[in-house]
Amino acid sequence: MHTDPIADLLTRIRNACLAGLPLVEMPASKLKLELVKVLQHEGYIKSFELREGQAGHQTLRVILKYDVEGLPVIREIRRISRPGLRRYAGVDNIPRVLSGAGVTIVSTSKGLLTDRQARKEGVGGELLCQVS
Repeated sequence: MHTDPIADLLTRIRNACLAGLPLVEMPASKLKLELVKVLQHEGYIKSFELREGQAGHQTLRVILKYDVEGLPVIREIRRISRPGLRRYAGVDNIPRVLSGAGVTIVSTSKGLLTDRQARKEGVGGELLCQVS
């Protein structure tokens, strides 16, 4: 049993990208689904789908995206806030990744947002991860 499902999701994606795999599967949850939606909207993954797994549990399948040279679009993906040390930021303190070339995904009262969306909405929250 994993105590940090977001770190598990990010690690599975990171490892699959390093191995050059076309897709990765993992147990599904609402938070993972929302996080993957943000990654797809930002262009870091091709697509995703929910599938019926064993014993009625849902599985999340993420289809990874590679450039024309075969390199993964996700160069770096890392967890910021974790169960042992939660990281929160107000709207004025949300970090920029690579001067705006990457994204910070923030859990806000309005759902999961990118750093740009959170600044536009004027909300802060828990800094989940950074992707570049």
